Amino acid sequence: MILSGKEIERRLGKNIFIDPFDPRKLNPNSYNLSLANELLVYDEPKLDMKKKNTAHRIVIPDDGLWLEPQRLYLGRTAEYTRTEGLVPMLEGRSSVGRLGLFIHVTAGFGD
Repeated sequence: MILSGKEIERRLGKNIFIDPFDPRKLNPNSYNLSLANELLVYDEPKLDMKKKNTAHRIVIPDDGLWLEPQRLYLGRTAEYTRTEGLVPMLEGRSSVGRLGLFIHVTAGFGD
């Protein structure tokens, strides 16, 4: 079952937690999360699962950031989210997908 925006708002602080919560990000059946201003970038373009892959943090400047090809960027949401008794779904926005950016490559369900 997908909850309506009104139901999401009604359950805030009970079994849905979004911090910070911005009512302008509430949609008819979803809530828009935003990208935090920090990314994790692996130091090597080729990653080997058999060894530790080092990475460093970068802060996204206010005027934006050019993403380099062949690099893996890991981001996180600016919001802390948690649910109890529900399974949230994380999906990308079509406007971002049309730019070739992926929100997640594996599981989109939160647990």
